[in-house]
Amino acid sequence: MAVFQLRDYQQEAVSAVLKHFRKTNESAVIVLPTGSGKSLVIAELARLAKRKILVLTHVKELVEQNHQKYESYGMTAGIYSAGLKLKETQHQVTFASIQSAARNLDDFNEPYSLIIIDECHRVNLSSAELAKEKAKGESKNGSKDGYKDERKEQSQERPSKPSNSNQYQQIIEKLMQVNPDVKLLGLTATPYRLGMGWIYKKHYHGFMRSEEKRPFEYCIYELPLRYLIKRQYLTEPNLVDATIEHYDFSSLRANTSGEYSPTDINHLLNKNPRVTQSIIEQVIELGHKRQGVMVFAATVEHAKEVFSYLPAKLSALITGATDNTERDKLIKAFKRKEIKYLVNVSVLTTGFDAPHVDMIAILRPTQSVSLYQQIIGRGLRLSDNKKDCLIIDYTGNDFDLYHPEVGEKKPNSKSQPVQVVCPSCEFANIFWGICDDDGYLVEHYGRRCQGLVNVQNEDQAYLVESQSQCDYRFVFKECPHCGGENDIAARTCLQCLEVLVDPDDMLKKALQLKDSKIIRCAGLNLTEVNDKGADKLKVTYHDEEGAELNESFDFAKPKQVKAFNDIFSKRLSAKISVQLGSTESFEVNNLQQALQLANILPCPDFVIARKQKFYWRIKDRLFDYQGKYRKANELK
Repeated sequence: MAVFQLRDYQQEAVSAVLKHFRKTNESAVIVLPTGSGKSLVIAELARLAKRKILVLTHVKELVEQNHQKYESYGMTAGIYSAGLKLKETQHQVTFASIQSAARNLDDFNEPYSLIIIDECHRVNLSSAELAKEKAKGESKNGSKDGYKDERKEQSQERPSKPSNSNQYQQIIEKLMQVNPDVKLLGLTATPYRLGMGWIYKKHYHGFMRSEEKRPFEYCIYELPLRYLIKRQYLTEPNLVDATIEHYDFSSLRANTSGEYSPTDINHLLNKNPRVTQSIIEQVIELGHKRQGVMVFAATVEHAKEVFSYLPAKLSALITGATDNTERDKLIKAFKRKEIKYLVNVSVLTTGFDAPHVDMIAILRPTQSVSLYQQIIGRGLRLSDNKKDCLIIDYTGNDFDLYHPEVGEKKPNSKSQPVQVVCPSCEFANIFWGICDDDGYLVEHYGRRCQGLVNVQNEDQAYLVESQSQCDYRFVFKECPHCGGENDIAARTCLQCLEVLVDPDDMLKKALQLKDSKIIRCAGLNLTEVNDKGADKLKVTYHDEEGAELNESFDFAKPKQVKAFNDIFSKRLSAKISVQLGSTESFEVNNLQQALQLANILPCPDFVIARKQKFYWRIKDRLFDYQGKYRKANELK
């Protein structure tokens, strides 16, 4: 058996792992694109290890693939997988199916030094952390319910709802009970999942991905897809627009995980029966000279319809209901090129390796950039007589294949990734934003700066002791008790720990009062007025129907200058930095400065006032509102 030679980036990934675990036992993740050869990285790490290692993955195909690459070094390893009918743990290195390992925890009583999880994005956000806590006695043992049939686990692959998360938790907990210092390493091409978020907290390039607990602490190595394609480690993708009819899923609403209801999709597709047939006719025409064609359907019903239009003898259909034996048979036939067209429903986006695939037809919608990249990645592996991979998207997903994941759900169809420099630490954040026709940034949707600050030295750049997340917030909720800035969704102040008033509760209470007035703010105006001999700034808030509320600020009085800056200037700094190119915080000192801000002053979403004899006195202003009530810029 031939020994594989590591590519430069694979060796860099191995070196990053060794460097990290020599300094700390904190969990880490490596991000490598689909087709980059993660199995070779795993094999090299296992070869260098001096103690027992457990390599976990969710499908038997990956267990077998990783095992094969390791044994190419002339070394022997065990396989623990019911699907492969082997249960071996006596070797230094064991490649295991997570389903089989979780069902037989008592077989893993020896101390392992390292757990490697391939396709680690399937680990639940809390499972790794819970496992650590349980192993240390910080919580009680969890339930062992929820095991699924291995065949189903292998066939069902829903990006929005990762399976077997509880099983990962249990095996990690078990191994940490035996060896509390066991190290945890994950490998994935998709570190962000809609509905779940990022699977790690900190990136070695010096930015924060999440303030919440994640299964992995650090991303210690990441490689962009463009790097591999440019250096011809992967096949060039040829993305073309559909020249005929295509699906319009714009009317559908995605769930919190960014996926669409199969019922809604089927209902929409049934309204346009001719569209699918026309699409498949084009797929057959364009795939005439192609070696292998993969079609990603939206639902099982849709997949069956697609399959019915394809040549029966040259086509196969794989869904979550496909028998395990039949699935293996069809995949082997496809890899032998006995079958040309392979139709599936989200079951072959990971753990499937068929290098000869040179055409991908996307017939399913998604809001996940990561899933989009995973789908296309099925066709980017190198193969003989393969010059490129034809990619046709019939759903209008409209993603940039090469752009990294932003990490938030796309706010609207006009949004695009934009770079926003932090006024405090000058870190270049990537947020969703809106640009004008000339490419200038008009608005962005970032909340908090993702930069890491207070790094002591370069050698310790990824150590938790030497860094913390920049505390600058582009949008925030101000604590009424201490004035501290918090995330707009926060319920408790981070500074004083006081409970923050829920904006919905505030609005509901105001609506119940007879002497209160609420306007749904659609804009504001600034004017200079003379009041009792003093020049003041008058701020007028307008609602959709012409109602108004007013307040004034006397810039001759320091307290009112401070009040104006507390309300507007903190929120204005981010806008100034974007539109004027400034990286400094901005404060207003006089009336003329304030008047110059008429076009860019941040506008609240709601303004609440109380009756004071003959006038309305403004009590609260709600900025960056997120809740059940409609804002002025939203449809009724």
